[in-house]
Amino acid sequence: MTVLVPPRHHDIADDLRQQITSGRLQPGERLPSEMALAKRYAVSTVTLRHALAVLQGERLVEKIHGKGNFVRRAPRKIMYVGGWGTLDPLTAAGPALRITVRSATVPARGTLAALLKVPTGSPLAELSYLSLDGEMPQGLARIYTPRDLAPAGGLDDAPARREALARFAVVGPPPAAIRETVCARSATPDEASALKIPSSAAVLAVTRVATDATGRVIEAALLALPGDRFDAVFTTHHVINERQA
Repeated sequence: MTVLVPPRHHDIADDLRQQITSGRLQPGERLPSEMALAKRYAVSTVTLRHALAVLQGERLVEKIHGKGNFVRRAPRKIMYVGGWGTLDPLTAAGPALRITVRSATVPARGTLAALLKVPTGSPLAELSYLSLDGEMPQGLARIYTPRDLAPAGGLDDAPARREALARFAVVGPPPAAIRETVCARSATPDEASALKIPSSAAVLAVTRVATDATGRVIEAALLALPGDRFDAVFTTHHVINERQA
């Protein structure tokens, strides 16, 4: 019978992982040099780097160019509040919070036309924005609105709209209903690049559709939220009708 032996770098990654999760290695602590670790585990530096790559992919270790490998500090957890389509202000607030925004007009195609319930080719206002906490990306969003419903004027002279973007809230008038679909998946290459995460990292992908009182779709939003930085929270309230009362 042939016994398969796991590659040596997995054993090394397991040992370092245990030291990190048990607290023997503290957040922000610099690991010994790669040469010193390779000597400790009696492996080549190539094998050692494979082990570190595993931990980097798990977001336990980060490599800082010219400085070495460090135990990664746990990111601040932010709550996305389902049903309201916004970030919880208590967890998302921060003096370093900022956003970068790009706007464009695009034609409705495929999924977008279906989400917004508009004819194919209809003009849509697109807002692509990245929310950052200092230099750390928080989340990525693309918001689409029928062109005739897009707010007049730029974002710079509309503080309320800019604040709504920072909270990932619906940008236009308050909707009558919000429908959200949430799934966990691997980041796309574009998302991984923008969010500074490995392509294998998980994101919470939120598809949010907001409608007005007439049932018209006033916004469709596609959000990508890093799984290690976000929790999605949904609260259900029991409604008592007049007969029950």
